[in-house]
Amino acid sequence: MYRFFVKEDQIHDGSVWIVGEDVNHIKNVLRMKTGDRIFISCENSLEYECELKELGEKQIEAEIFDVHGMETELPAEIILYQALPKGDKMEFIIQKAVELGVSKIVPVRMKRCVVKLDEKKADKKVKRWNLIALSAAKQSKRGMIPKVSKVLDYTQVLKEAENLDLLLVPYEEERGIAYSRELIKKVPGKKSIGIMIGPEGGFEKTEIEAAKQVGGKTLTLGKRILRTETAGMTMLSILMFTLEEA
Repeated sequence: MYRFFVKEDQIHDGSVWIVGEDVNHIKNVLRMKTGDRIFISCENSLEYECELKELGEKQIEAEIFDVHGMETELPAEIILYQALPKGDKMEFIIQKAVELGVSKIVPVRMKRCVVKLDEKKADKKVKRWNLIALSAAKQSKRGMIPKVSKVLDYTQVLKEAENLDLLLVPYEEERGIAYSRELIKKVPGKKSIGIMIGPEGGFEKTEIEAAKQVGGKTLTLGKRILRTETAGMTMLSILMFTLEEA
């Protein structure tokens, strides 16, 4: 079934009231009819199974038939700190990160980033990136819409990351896969985990040292050099497999 997201105040008296762009999507794109069933999420850890009851011009009423716990979310908050990549790679990264269970994505300016965005261009990009996150959340049946934050400088990100339970930093010059495995064994039970991914040219050593000063743990993902758009997905896949509850 298709999934849609609403605010909590749109749920009352046994019904969900769908408004905005989703009205057109349900009626004219999906061509759904009265009696069709959908899932509704409103980021409150509950999932609502509903039946379309009345399709109006500006709103749709869906009657709630079943309410149960959201089962598609991981037990830990995972934040992806992604160095700004070239081209449209960020769109791919956001889409796949949402599918793999990320909670938040933070685009980061690092020293070797080729892309330079002024404030106006960055704001425009962030708006588009959040639309991609919304679409991916619907497709992958997420119980929440992961947010793409505004673009931050590396120093701002490190200050934020200080409050995390664990900050993992895949680094191409790190060695020892056994140590990486030991780090991953410590992941269960953590409530907040950050992943710091460098740009196409890699981290500068001063950036790695700065990450270590706030508790960041560098690790290797193997003997091969991974692209910036691959490293984050690899790390997220490992965490998803490790954290996924039966």
